[in-house]
Amino acid sequence: MKIKKLFASVTAAFATASFAAVCAMSAFAEDATQANSSTSSGGSTGSAILSLVLPLVIMFALLYFIAIKPQKKRDREMKEMQDSLQVGDEIVTGGGIVGIVVRTGEDTVVIETGGERQKLRIKNWAITENVTAMERMKEAKAASKKTDTGLASAKLADDDEDEKTEEKSEKKSKKK
Repeated sequence: MKIKKLFASVTAAFATASFAAVCAMSAFAEDATQANSSTSSGGSTGSAILSLVLPLVIMFALLYFIAIKPQKKRDREMKEMQDSLQVGDEIVTGGGIVGIVVRTGEDTVVIETGGERQKLRIKNWAITENVTAMERMKEAKAASKKTDTGLASAKLADDDEDEKTEEKSEKKSKKK
């Protein structure tokens, strides 16, 4: 996240500097065209407008790809998480209340909290995290990493060697 923020700051600074440079160049160009107004009057106006509009378009595009699009993605993921709640999931609300889903409705969820099993009815939009789903994802990633690496087979080979040395030591102790 820190890299994204740093990239966003650098990009915004670059866009601002570019816009300032273009504005300064267009101001000097307007001064030069006013001095030579007898040569041409229509062509410089169009290029001056283009030189002002182009940096604005570039800045809006950068803003969209750095700020708006990632936020929409997070909102979409949050909505999918809220819609996919199941009975038995452990959730956390925006206010920090932790509970287990007992019943789901159209736009509300009933959760059970605390040792006294108190039940609360909350709105779906208040749920910020599904702890159970996150644990399932972590377990799936861990399982896929175990099968991908050769560590499991190396451990088995070490276990086999350990068993063989134990058997040899047991045989020696029985002979004595």
